[in-house]
Amino acid sequence: MLIAKEGLPYIGSSMIVNIFLLKTAPYLGLVSLPLTFFLVFFFRDPKRIPPAAEDAVLSPADGRITEAEDGKISIYLSLFDVHVNRSPVAGTVALVKYSPGRFHPACGKKALTENENNLIDIVNGRVKVTVRQIAGRFARRIVCYCKEKDTLRHGDRIGMIKFGSCVQVYLPGSAVILVRPGEKVRAGQTVLAALKQ
Repeated sequence: MLIAKEGLPYIGSSMIVNIFLLKTAPYLGLVSLPLTFFLVFFFRDPKRIPPAAEDAVLSPADGRITEAEDGKISIYLSLFDVHVNRSPVAGTVALVKYSPGRFHPACGKKALTENENNLIDIVNGRVKVTVRQIAGRFARRIVCYCKEKDTLRHGDRIGMIKFGSCVQVYLPGSAVILVRPGEKVRAGQTVLAALKQ
């Protein structure tokens, strides 16, 4: 199983503490051991093979759909979802814009307008699709792997948000949304919408 590089310092530190405690205070070491296992689980980065469909907009995140209308799809990520974000379309990164902000719970309405976030515009020659990474109460670090002028393929890794968050996708008006609130989605695999010329 692959581990996101952002998780290595957390996992390494936790393992060192565990080893120390297991040697000096075994009971404490056993109590803290689940934290290490959780960190490995949280920062997992499974391999994903995107479907072969050029007009498909793929989910940029694992999680549950909370909004899907008017050209916008919101996905809530719990602590148990994979937090590595992926490109919903193939194209060129036209804009990366980070905005500082608050840290309201990621599932609340205030988070969508007031929280720290990062916008990524991806243009594939026909249309623009925007991914918005939104930090939550505990997710206080947004990581973006891509930069302006980068070329992305369907499902390429574009970043992650640590410890609970929300990801939104903004679509052109001609796109046909194929998911509904309440559905579970997987980054780089679930088709959220179809693009039209």
